[in-house]
Amino acid sequence: MSDVSINRRGLMFVMSSPSGAGKTTLSRGLLDSDDEIVMSVSATTRAPRPGEVDGKDYYFVSVEEFGLMVNRREFLEHAKVFDNYYGTPSQPVEEALASGQDVMFDIDWQGTQQLKQNAGADVVSIFILPPSTQELERRLHARAQDSAEVVASRMSKAADEMSHWAEYDYIIVNQDIEQSSRQVRAILDAERLKRPRQTGLDGFVKGLREGL
Repeated sequence: MSDVSINRRGLMFVMSSPSGAGKTTLSRGLLDSDDEIVMSVSATTRAPRPGEVDGKDYYFVSVEEFGLMVNRREFLEHAKVFDNYYGTPSQPVEEALASGQDVMFDIDWQGTQQLKQNAGADVVSIFILPPSTQELERRLHARAQDSAEVVASRMSKAADEMSHWAEYDYIIVNQDIEQSSRQVRAILDAERLKRPRQTGLDGFVKGLREGL
């Protein structure tokens, strides 16, 4: 018996969290284990860092070009972060979704709001919470990437970020990374099976009814 393959529309898989809650580990694990989901590539006005490739890591554009893209409404979401602009071009994402490819987004609550306004039903959003404030601070210190001042700043920002939890479709409390990974996987699997996303069902069921 041959495998049944039903065409589906891809989805936008958004994962947000305060810094240190485990979002990066969870998203990398999913990307490494699933060929049907890819990371969204943002456009940015910042200069490329050593080893970064245009079109793979980012689309590197000038401030003038970025402004023109905003005016032409070519972004699903965009924001200014410190002194640089970042945005998600809509065309490559739409092409991926139409081909059945899922696209992952690592954006904050503001970007998620814009994405939902512009993409609606294509968006599936998850917010990752730490098990406690103390554990979040411990993880930030354990990374040994930031000074005490930066950790304090991240902790202050975390309180504001976590206040937007109710705007997300799913909430995961990341106490154990293995359990949280399974939960992320379960969400993605279930969302892929939603009837409206399975665009090939009409033809498949029609064939079943005709005895094919």
